[in-house]
Amino acid sequence: MENTRKRRIVSSRHLAEGEGWEASEFEYGLIIAFNAFSRWMVKCMAAVGHTEMSPLEILVLHNVNHRDREKRLSDICFLLNIEDMHTVNYALRKLSKAGLVASEKRGKEVFYRTSPEGADLCQAYREVRQGCLLEGLARMDLSGEDLREIGAHLRALSGQYDQASRAASSL
Repeated sequence: MENTRKRRIVSSRHLAEGEGWEASEFEYGLIIAFNAFSRWMVKCMAAVGHTEMSPLEILVLHNVNHRDREKRLSDICFLLNIEDMHTVNYALRKLSKAGLVASEKRGKEVFYRTSPEGADLCQAYREVRQGCLLEGLARMDLSGEDLREIGAHLRALSGQYDQASRAASSL
């Protein structure tokens, strides 16, 4: 038991040497979680009948549906912390073509909202999520407050990664 606690579980040993090696273990956890979350979103959406959606398209659809408010491309990118607006714009075009998102141009701005079909799809996704994911989470030794705290830590850490990316861009 003592040896397993000291074992470093990392994806890149060269990044896990010396001071701060724990960040590499955290990053490996992020990699695993990101890929599992992406796979989950695609499988959940497939369970409700949409097998051709990418993780980004699913995130964009849920964000557009959020609070039943219209959103601009820049709002969506900001809220999802996505720098490449072109990928989000492409996702919006695909969602529009599928009839899940509607858009309205006002002056120079385009506002997006979920169509009734898109809102229904988000609700169906929510129901599958409840049965397949949330019931399993309830059996873990994590309270809702624990999950909120983890989320807060992840958001704070994202700020550190954003700051580091700005610093790396200036090198």
